Amino acid sequence: MIDLHFVGPSRPANDYPFVDVTDGDTPKIEMSVRMVSIDTPESHYGGSPPTAQATLERTKARLQDGTYDALPQHLRDYLVSRITSDAALHHLTAGELAAEAHRTMVKTRLTRRDGTRRKMAVVATGELVEGHGRLLAYTAPWFAGSASDPLPPRDDPERRTFNLDMVALGWAATFVIYPSIPPTFDLNLLLTEAEAAWQEKRGAWSHFGPDLLLGYEYRACVKLGTQHLDDPAEAIGEAYQRVCVDLRTLTEVGLYGYHEVPPPYRLWIWAKDLDQARRDLPIKH
Repeated sequence: MIDLHFVGPSRPANDYPFVDVTDGDTPKIEMSVRMVSIDTPESHYGGSPPTAQATLERTKARLQDGTYDALPQHLRDYLVSRITSDAALHHLTAGELAAEAHRTMVKTRLTRRDGTRRKMAVVATGELVEGHGRLLAYTAPWFAGSASDPLPPRDDPERRTFNLDMVALGWAATFVIYPSIPPTFDLNLLLTEAEAAWQEKRGAWSHFGPDLLLGYEYRACVKLGTQHLDDPAEAIGEAYQRVCVDLRTLTEVGLYGYHEVPPPYRLWIWAKDLDQARRDLPIKH
């Protein structure tokens, strides 16, 4: 028996639609891509607008009646102020508009001047596959690098990732999660575009204002508003699993202090990865 005394990383299995077998060691599957470093509003999560609104109203009531007193008062007050009577409708509508903006962007930028379609470049990063089985990656138009399809210069707008442009248009918030952190140049470009979209009220900010629940806020509120609540502490644990860091000062604001940081400057770290992140990053806690 050979024992190398090594245990590699282990991830749960995920189910993917099977397409074909193309070689003795190559099955072809369909796999969704989760665009890293950004987060758009949801378009289906939580159900229809009336269903989702009822869930958000349960969350609001629980934030006010003592059910979730384990959460800091400042976070409870913040969430209560943002769960308005049309919060679900605004969020889900923003999600639909974000999907349409993404669809239009891809169609436009993958179309060559002669009308032919180019492929999509997919650059995997970080943890590779997230909990829902989606590949974590950046996406962009693919250039063959040939005489007929030359690769544009690095600073050419045609080289920009779809991830970056969704933020620049105001349809996605930054959602940088350790360890899938962009290189320094790309990170600062992302933050610059995010700050401009936030300050100039582009996209979702223009349509629905600064009080629009962001994707991760909305998902957390839906989890807190689950219809059958057995354990409030468990619901809180499900809703808040990432520590936020203020990129302006590199200071941790904890599991519940993200709202103290403007959306463009929030860096996220899974609580389970926090010790390693503190060794890898110059953050203060």
